[in-house]
Amino acid sequence: MMRRVAAAALVWAAPLAAQSYATPDPVIRRIFEEGMGQSQAGRLLQVLSHSIGTRLTASPGHKRGNEWLAASYTSWGIEAKNEQYGTWKSWRRGVTHIDMIAPRVRSLEGTMLAWSAGTGGRDVEGDVVILPDVADSAAFAAWLPQARGKFVLISMLQPTCRPDDNWERFATAESFARMKAERAEATAAWNRRIQKTGLGVGLGTGSLGVRLEAAGAAGVVASRWSNGWGVQKVFDAQTTRVPSVDISCEDYGLLYRLAAQNQGPKLRVKADAEFLGELPVFNTIARIPGSTKPGEYVMLSAHFDSWDGGSGTTDNGTGTIVMMEALRILKKHYPNPKRTILVGHWGGEEQGLNGSRGYASDHPEVVKGLQALFNQDNGTGRIINFSASGLTTASGNLARWMAAIPAELTRGITLNFPGSPSGGGSDNASFICSGAPAFGLGALDWSYSQYTWHTQRDTYDKVVLDDLKNNATLTALLTYLASEDPELLSRDRRVFDRGPAASSGGGFQQATSWPVCRDALRDSKGYVR
Repeated sequence: MMRRVAAAALVWAAPLAAQSYATPDPVIRRIFEEGMGQSQAGRLLQVLSHSIGTRLTASPGHKRGNEWLAASYTSWGIEAKNEQYGTWKSWRRGVTHIDMIAPRVRSLEGTMLAWSAGTGGRDVEGDVVILPDVADSAAFAAWLPQARGKFVLISMLQPTCRPDDNWERFATAESFARMKAERAEATAAWNRRIQKTGLGVGLGTGSLGVRLEAAGAAGVVASRWSNGWGVQKVFDAQTTRVPSVDISCEDYGLLYRLAAQNQGPKLRVKADAEFLGELPVFNTIARIPGSTKPGEYVMLSAHFDSWDGGSGTTDNGTGTIVMMEALRILKKHYPNPKRTILVGHWGGEEQGLNGSRGYASDHPEVVKGLQALFNQDNGTGRIINFSASGLTTASGNLARWMAAIPAELTRGITLNFPGSPSGGGSDNASFICSGAPAFGLGALDWSYSQYTWHTQRDTYDKVVLDDLKNNATLTALLTYLASEDPELLSRDRRVFDRGPAASSGGGFQQATSWPVCRDALRDSKGYVR
């Protein structure tokens, strides 16, 4: 049976002058003072978000980022290397212009989807048509010649681009209910329309986009609204000869209504993109060797790759910097740890945890000797959930560690004992599946799912620096305490003999049975979204 234990019920705050120490340990004091008073987290994240930017797997930006990570650690006197785990299709994004040129002129808000073809340096013009509502796949095949030379809209028309909380605040109850009913009906009808083609769109343009490309369409136009003001989910495409683009809810609605009323919308698209081939992909691994138990490990974990609609700041630049800053602090104030401390900055997480799965497979000695792994991957908010991940007798160790940390960092954190293992939402799943102690540090929401998770609004301005500093300091202290613990954490597993388990940290639904380890995709040939 799960027990939920609140570390404290006080309002969170972390002014340096108000710190309190549960133990006289001078290392805890120095780590806290460094992390809260001399933080480098904001500076590091600014470089990552602005100078390096997005880190689509195998892209030039991802490679630049790997090199920056390794160079930064080396400058701090920390061993670091970029370790190949496979290959992946490499792609370079250039400038995209999407303009409506009839029945009037308007530059549209939108972007090319990742791994889409560009336009070969040309302006491509074409009429806009809506994906038809056909009877079946045969009827769709009969319609396809009409797509030649046209931009095809493949997403539903949203009845409103106002978030629901805005409707709830200002609309009458009857009007709000009517809008939701109309939207639900339109969503179901559009899903049926897609299904009748016999193809799919996935999270981008999918096999439907590929079929339209083969039929000679000028381009494929989607709109995956994230249900917030001006925010879109931006994923990938499979088209290799024509552009696939995502257009904002508002501008997509403009095109759709013009086309539906036969008012002659026409687009001009110029998109620069380049396919660079199947290239090596890397995890960046940093290491402070253990002094007395070098074959046991405490690992800091965060994925480094991102989608490339925004800057990849909260997914997962924030997690990246938490681990980076924590290791900087530890190198300065705990340079000779008892156990070896590792940091894994994983590639390919967005395509199936491939970097961390590859590392776990390639390094069984780390999995076998793992004392604890701390993973963070759900935005900028301060840590508020910490689960024992289904390890039934590890709870005592975790509770002791938390009790030794200043209350300014732990108040407001809910400990979940015994919790559940991650079912695959982030990279701790690559280790807990073997029963190794791998823990997700769950963050306060800050409207992450709606506004910054996989969107074009995932940018540096969304960061809450106080929370970022909090998380890096907390992680450094947890790492220190895990390294110093005289006990190796037990791997006794919870038995799932009851109903569904609740989500328990990391922002993802947890498993209801012990997860099975999966192999990494070592190249992109078998990747289908």
